[in-house]
Amino acid sequence: MADVAKLAGVSSQTVSRVANGQPGVVESTREQVLAAMRELGYRPNSAARSLRYGRFNTIGVILFGLSSTGNSRTVEAIATHAAAEGYAITLIPVGVPTQDNVLGAFTRMGELAVDGVIVIIEVHLLDATAVALPPGVHAVVVDSDAGDRYPVVDTDQADGARQAVRHLLELGHRTVWHVAGPAESFAAERRASAWRAVLEEAGRPVPPVERGDWSADSGYRAGLRLADHPDCTAVFAANDQMALGVLRALHERGRRVPEDVSVVGFDDIADASSYLPPLTTVHQDFAEVGRRCVRSLLDQIHDGPAAPGTDLVPTTLITRASTGPVSTARDDDRA
Repeated sequence: MADVAKLAGVSSQTVSRVANGQPGVVESTREQVLAAMRELGYRPNSAARSLRYGRFNTIGVILFGLSSTGNSRTVEAIATHAAAEGYAITLIPVGVPTQDNVLGAFTRMGELAVDGVIVIIEVHLLDATAVALPPGVHAVVVDSDAGDRYPVVDTDQADGARQAVRHLLELGHRTVWHVAGPAESFAAERRASAWRAVLEEAGRPVPPVERGDWSADSGYRAGLRLADHPDCTAVFAANDQMALGVLRALHERGRRVPEDVSVVGFDDIADASSYLPPLTTVHQDFAEVGRRCVRSLLDQIHDGPAAPGTDLVPTTLITRASTGPVSTARDDDRA
């Protein structure tokens, strides 16, 4: 730093302000310092700076299953918004979501140089008394029923499911069948509970739940079973990939979509509009979830711990060609 200051003809304090991106430096002076840095190959020592200021400008992200659409898109959004704030992220993956593995991830997080942690969790492991974030750690939890203990950011899972089921009922369908996600998934259970509640409130029969594992293959197997029910005219799948499997199964069994069966998904993945037919689905704003996670965590880092609570990001039903009035199929049958 002294060499840069000498070459640029400024004080070491000015070099420090430029290196740390602080205001109060005339632009011509800033360019002069940056030119000296480039000429001398100077790089700020982030480790030394962290020791001095007590911050690492790094966010830890503990997650279970990067392969899932929601998790991967949320991590992408977190990384984008963190970078815009001058922070890097450190991923701490958990391959198998057992309590021991979760505790191990928290232990590794405590050993790393991070200023806070975002926990992306789809299972109820935070409900276990043995599993808890270390005291004093700045944290935000995603996709979990932990709002009474931690700040939580999540998509409004229940409202998205309600929009999907009401849309199908408004089209004249007597009831709606459901292909749910795994029973241990918080998001899947929120969507399934809302599906059931809407049917019960409307006085409609509640069909047995078909279970999937979020994959198109599991949706296909569920779809084959649903295709054997002649009274099944509407299906709400808990994600778009399972909805894709349902569409294939219905096609193979000669059930037309939407003339015979209407199908709704959840997520609004990038390919949903390219399904055949284009898929009606519930749009999740993963970018906004990521932005709110980063903002909540940085507020804690700068201002102190936040009170527990859940911040819900709204969902929107995107209507496409995979849903239609039930009367279409009935008229065709009479013909």
